[in-house]
Amino acid sequence: MKKVLIITYYWPPAGGPGVQRWLKFVKYLPEFNIQPIVYCPENPSYPTLDSSLLQEVDSKITVLKHPIKEPLRFLSLLFKSKTSILSKGGIPDSKKQSLFERFLIYIRGNFFVPDARIFWVKPSVKYLSSYISKHQIDTIITTGPPHTVHLIGMQLKAKHQLRWLADFRDPWTDISYHKNLNLTQKTQQKHLKLERQVLNTSDHIIVTSSQTKQLFSKITQQPISVITNGFDDENVSSIILDSKFSFTHIGSLLNQRDPILLWNVLSELIQELPEFKANFQLVLVGNVSADIKASMDSAGLTSFLKIVGSVTHNEAIMYQRKTQVLLLIEANTTEASYIIPGKLFEYINANRPILAFGPKPSDIPSILKDTQTGRYFDYENETALKTHILELFKDYKTNSLSVASKDIERFSRKNCTKQLAEVLNSK
Repeated sequence: MKKVLIITYYWPPAGGPGVQRWLKFVKYLPEFNIQPIVYCPENPSYPTLDSSLLQEVDSKITVLKHPIKEPLRFLSLLFKSKTSILSKGGIPDSKKQSLFERFLIYIRGNFFVPDARIFWVKPSVKYLSSYISKHQIDTIITTGPPHTVHLIGMQLKAKHQLRWLADFRDPWTDISYHKNLNLTQKTQQKHLKLERQVLNTSDHIIVTSSQTKQLFSKITQQPISVITNGFDDENVSSIILDSKFSFTHIGSLLNQRDPILLWNVLSELIQELPEFKANFQLVLVGNVSADIKASMDSAGLTSFLKIVGSVTHNEAIMYQRKTQVLLLIEANTTEASYIIPGKLFEYINANRPILAFGPKPSDIPSILKDTQTGRYFDYENETALKTHILELFKDYKTNSLSVASKDIERFSRKNCTKQLAEVLNSK
C-alpha cells in the first residue's frame, strides 16, 4: 500500500469548510490502496470547533501532531472579539476600521508572511524529516490555506527525495481578503515570490476550480489538476420540509457577500403579494456580519429573518435538506470567481432547488446547469431573478417545489478521491 503524508492545519475538532476536504479524502484513500498519514498541529487555535467530526476519523489512520506557536492566541487573550474576526478572514471595510483594527491588520499582514502560522514551519520540517527518513515516505501533500503548510512542503522536498503535491483549496495572493491586509509593497512582493516558488517547485498542483487552474497556469508550467470538493452520504433522520417558504443560507455571510439585488426583490414581493408575505422566511445558519444585518434591515426583512448561528456539520446538513430553497451567495469580485464553495456540492445532494449569486466568470453556473439543481444570477439581472422566485413560490404553493437532479454522483467524495488516487499514482 502506497504511503502518503498529508500536511494540513485544519483537522478535527476544527469546524467549518476548511476541514471537510481532506477529512473525506483520508476516509476513502485506503479503498484505493493508498495509506494516508496525517500531520496537523497539536494545539491549534481554530476559529470554529465541531467535535462531532472526530467520529469520522478512522482509528486506524495515523495522525501525527506537533505543537504550534500562534501569535493570535496571545492576542486573543487581550482582544478576543477583534482577533476572532481576523482568524475567520472577516476583515472590516477599510473605511470602518478603528485605529486599533488597522494596527492589528497591518501587523498580521506584514509581520507574518504568508500567515500567522509561519512559526510552525521550522519545527515541522525538523519533526517530519525524521519521520520521512524512518518510514520511507516518498510522497507528501500540503493543503492550504494557511499557505504556511506549502513552505513546509517546499523545505521537505529540498531535503528529501520525494514527490510533493500542493493542494490549493483557495488561491494565494488572489484570495478574497489578501488585498485588505494593508500590505507594504515589499511584503506584497514577498508573497508573490513565495507563491511562484511553491507553484514552480511542487511536482503537481491540485486546485478546486478551473478558474484557479487558469490563474495558476499563468505562473507555472507544472501540471495542474482540478479536483473539486464534493458531498458525502450523510446519515440523517427523515426530514420534514419547512412549512414556510424558506430561503436558507448555510455558512458565513461576510461583508462582500451582500446581494442587495436579492434583498430588494424579496422586499418588493413582500410588499406586492400578501400571500408571499405570510409565508416567506429567510434562514441564516452561521456567522452573519453586522453590515449584512443592516442591509437586510434597510430592505425591511428583519421581521422575516431567523439567524441560527454556528451549528455542527450534521445540523447544517439537516437545515440544507428541510429548507424550501437553498441560497448560495458569493461576492461580486474577481477573487470570488476562483472559488467553488464546498457547500455547493452538499447543496446539490440535498435535493432542494438552489438559488445562487456570484460573479462572472464562475464555475458554478455550469455545475448547476449540468446537474439541473438550480439557477445562477449575477448582481444585475433583477427582472429575471424576480420572475424565477415567483416560479419557485408558485411550485411551493402547489407542494411541487423540487429538483430532478442529474449526474451528481461524479461529485461524490468517493469519486473525488478516485481522481486524487489517479494523480497520486501517476508519474
